[in-house]
Amino acid sequence: MLRHGFVVLAAALALSLASFAHDLTLIPTTTLAAQTSNNTSAANGFPTQSNGNAGASNVSKVDVHSLLYPGERTKVYAHLELWFGRGDHMNVGYSSTDPGQVKRQITDMISRGIDGIVMVWYGPNNTIDRAARLVMNEAELHPGFTFAIMVDHGAILWNSCSGCNPQRALTAQLQYLEQTYFLSPAYLKVNGQPVVTNFDIDLFYTIDWAKLKSELATNPVFIFQNHAGFNHSVSDGSYSWVMPTAPDFGMSYLTDFFKTGKGFPDEESWGAAYKGFNDTLASWGERRIMKQQCGQTWLQTFSKINGLYDSTNQLPAMQLVTWNDYEEGTEMESGISNCVKVSAAVSGSSLRWNVSGDESTIDHYTVYASTDGQNLTPLLDQAPGSNSLNLCSYSLPPAGYALYVQAIGKPSLTNQISGAVNYTPHCGLGGSSRVKLSASPSSLTIDRGSSGTSRIMVLPESGPMKGPLTLACTDVPANVSCDISPASMTSDSMRALATLTISTVAPIAAAQKRPSGQPGSDLYTGALSFSLAGLMVVGGVRRKRAIRVLAAAMVTGGALLLSSCALNQKPMPSQPGAQATPGVYHLTITANLPETQASMVTTITIR
Repeated sequence: MLRHGFVVLAAALALSLASFAHDLTLIPTTTLAAQTSNNTSAANGFPTQSNGNAGASNVSKVDVHSLLYPGERTKVYAHLELWFGRGDHMNVGYSSTDPGQVKRQITDMISRGIDGIVMVWYGPNNTIDRAARLVMNEAELHPGFTFAIMVDHGAILWNSCSGCNPQRALTAQLQYLEQTYFLSPAYLKVNGQPVVTNFDIDLFYTIDWAKLKSELATNPVFIFQNHAGFNHSVSDGSYSWVMPTAPDFGMSYLTDFFKTGKGFPDEESWGAAYKGFNDTLASWGERRIMKQQCGQTWLQTFSKINGLYDSTNQLPAMQLVTWNDYEEGTEMESGISNCVKVSAAVSGSSLRWNVSGDESTIDHYTVYASTDGQNLTPLLDQAPGSNSLNLCSYSLPPAGYALYVQAIGKPSLTNQISGAVNYTPHCGLGGSSRVKLSASPSSLTIDRGSSGTSRIMVLPESGPMKGPLTLACTDVPANVSCDISPASMTSDSMRALATLTISTVAPIAAAQKRPSGQPGSDLYTGALSFSLAGLMVVGGVRRKRAIRVLAAAMVTGGALLLSSCALNQKPMPSQPGAQATPGVYHLTITANLPETQASMVTTITIR
């Protein structure tokens, strides 16, 4: 592991050093059309609806598991409706019995990190059953992706065998499932037994479940509904659902459900995540509305899970309610709107962007550069809270560029991209020698209330530096100070040295000082941040030159590893009301000479 880390570090440093010495060639990896068009399995022409369903959108493909607690092993299943394309349901632009549409849906689910499907079923030998068979066939083509059946009470109401009472009808239907679906290698199983859920069967019918189970050959795992499901006579667990009439977006309901489930440790507890509810467009609707809160309802359902489960107390599974119930306004297939817009502008050599809407719905920002306004090269992924980029960190050759900033939503929330921002590089132009910067260590990890230091080196690329040299910090987070000493000097040499000191302010309650991070890991993190541009844009380096640069990078890496121990943290007095927020920040260090400017990014982690 250590050897692998050093190789990655050396390669990253080599790319970073090469990027300072050579103009960069943009290598497009995506297009503007791809980042703005529909990337979901919703029909391309699906419009925004009055019940809150987003029109076919460009949505975040960040893994849905990232919304769960660290170390989670929870299986996430999408609840799928199979009735579209029939005359008795809303036209959403596709048919559930189209094999191409089923393929698009499962591909989309997998791209969002979803583990499988629970699909509603209304008995054998109808269009929904045919759609379910298509789902089974497609799921079998994707190892690790599973499916299960939810038997709706309508299966008994509308698809009973001739002359059968509810008991006999449900038994015959489950025996059909055994023969048709349970044998599939993709069917969801717990401890080797097939899982079956149901919807409202006990609400409408009286079923002797023990007798039913005795007449089945597969001994299925029965998952029932809501709190009472845990106490069912043959229960193997229970699942939660969206409660549209709940006054607090269902949070109290979910709390009670999870607490009840913890009293049954041998049974399955299945959580629920949902964006809201609105059945005003459904023919059977009762005008029940749970607002989406611009994506906050969706995020709150995950927060509720995270407040009650952790890596030592796992939630076995959860359902996303729902993938495509367009009529009740719970669908997430077309994306969940976070009501965010992003704008960007260039000032000098700094790209800055602003966001309208709640930034907590954003997973990260991606900055793109383009020479034609259509083909995009990602320059940087940046966490929310940092809304600028020093463009002199990139040795872009003189040309006209279009820059874009995309706000990537949290899982399944919509992505938003800024308009094009025109930019012409002016870094390093003029009569003075071009210079490059480096730092040792290249990243700092600092506790709030402490300070850290790093050594800054400025080196010319050719000939001695001439004229006054000034060094400055930008993009400094709140309640953090950045000091460079000396900040200015007369330069007529081959090297300039300065000390960078980053200081934070302690919170009101004095926090105990933690030991500094491991030097190797801090350096590794900093080196990767230092070389983000090099990882995405590659300079034109000849083969022999590249070997020399790599060798120099490895030597530099070794020196940085040795010097990383120089990080020195000093306690600072507490100042009420001023706190540095923990997180990872990217500070820009700029060197200015007459008609010449160069920059580097250093990573600061505040604990």
